[in-house]
Amino acid sequence: MLILGLGGLLGDAACAALSEGRIVAAVEESKLTRRRGDGAIPEAAISECLALAGFTRDRVDCVALVRPFSANQEPQVYIALRSMFPNAQVVVVEHQAAHAASAYYASPFDEATVLTMDRAGDFRCGAKWRASGSRLEIQREWYYPDSLGRLYGAVTELLGFRPRADEHKVQWLSTAGDDRFTDLFLELVSPDLRMDTSFFDRNRPQAGGFSARFVHRLGLAEGAAVPSSLKPAIAAGLQKAVERRVLEIAGSGGNLCVAGGLFFNALLIQALEKSGQFENVFAQPAAGNAGTALGAALHAWHNTRNQTRRTNPLNLFLGPSFQPEAIKQVLENCKLQFRFLHSLDETVQEAVKLISQQNIVAWMQGRMEFGPRALGNRSILASPLNPYSTENLNVYIKHREPFRKFAASAPAEAVSQYFDAGPNARHLATVGRVRPEHRATFESAILGEDLVRVHAVHREDNPLYHRLLEEAGRATGLPVLYNTSFNLFGDPLVCTPRDAVRSFYSSGIDAMFVGNFLLAK
Repeated sequence: MLILGLGGLLGDAACAALSEGRIVAAVEESKLTRRRGDGAIPEAAISECLALAGFTRDRVDCVALVRPFSANQEPQVYIALRSMFPNAQVVVVEHQAAHAASAYYASPFDEATVLTMDRAGDFRCGAKWRASGSRLEIQREWYYPDSLGRLYGAVTELLGFRPRADEHKVQWLSTAGDDRFTDLFLELVSPDLRMDTSFFDRNRPQAGGFSARFVHRLGLAEGAAVPSSLKPAIAAGLQKAVERRVLEIAGSGGNLCVAGGLFFNALLIQALEKSGQFENVFAQPAAGNAGTALGAALHAWHNTRNQTRRTNPLNLFLGPSFQPEAIKQVLENCKLQFRFLHSLDETVQEAVKLISQQNIVAWMQGRMEFGPRALGNRSILASPLNPYSTENLNVYIKHREPFRKFAASAPAEAVSQYFDAGPNARHLATVGRVRPEHRATFESAILGEDLVRVHAVHREDNPLYHRLLEEAGRATGLPVLYNTSFNLFGDPLVCTPRDAVRSFYSSGIDAMFVGNFLLAK
């Protein structure tokens, strides 16, 4: 039985493939086409998932489609899918239900509270569920515009960033702020998540749509821009208030699963982990609209096909990989000089040597990650022992703000030696704290209050990257590498060897490993 899940069609389109209840492929359309979504059926992602699953279109049993999926005529989408998959049942999954399914069915739990929250979804912007066995029962709903995601986007715009794109910048900026505006945001958002409409003005669509009352409470004159010195405090007030309200509505006891765009917020995940309200917290790491493709497929498996067997443990290396012949063809077509490394041993040793010599290295190996985070297959790597790593990675390579730090990857069994981090560090979905005795070593990656983005690399998830970290530890005494996503200028993660070559030669990266091929400048 093959089930395809299609989610995020209006902007973050993705396809996921479930074969006999196992997640075998998932990829976002934009990573393949290198274009932003336009509301169309993600045909490139569908074709890639079918190829990875080893199926043809006439062998697809079910296509699960997540709302909203059309800005115009929904029947046209249905007709197109019936034509593309002549033997498949087409089912529609509500947006928050797809988020909930992606969180619970991909978790290791048999019972849980499930919380889903995003900007708008399909009019609902959030829901709370009780999950047991293979069933999800909704308990509570929230509707737009009473949306924490919408509020986060409004503040993103107020601070001069792009709403629905740069919310992560506000999250990291908040670590440098104080609590002076926390009470203001708690006044704006009630404990049941109702927004005080007096703080908004429909006639002021710019700068987040906030009213004169809100602007005055920030201590600003009418029409004045937010000064840079005030931005961290505003971001911190928003972040603390969102954490407080989510903790209040989450409740307590047992297991908690979360998904939806709001839960891309790693600081919020850490607050849930550290609250003590739940025994375990699972944050579905591809939490946004693209991740609903996973949820749609899992929802159809359990609720349309009435299967009770749970899926395999979640591993996000679900995209395409490339054989040496394909990589070599690209490099030769581009007339590039390269060195072929004859074994994995040689590849790892060369990478460790270059990183130890304070080079910045691009690392493209195996199957591409699903979701926005690089987990060691499409990564840019540097040594924490390199005193210029912060400047080189942020300023000269990624061209981004200094308050946006990179992650520290370490073998899972070594993480506790250097960091205090929760279980969601496995997928880079939370933050940890550096242990005091290692603060000087990781100073360039520290956010406010000794926070660090920690990536706990499990051998069973990514054996090659785990091995690279271990070998780096043997060579330098420190089995930790700084890791940031292999992409530039706001593009998605690189997917193909050609994408990698383009990014490598458009940046200050010193060397690049693509499979067994080494390129150096």
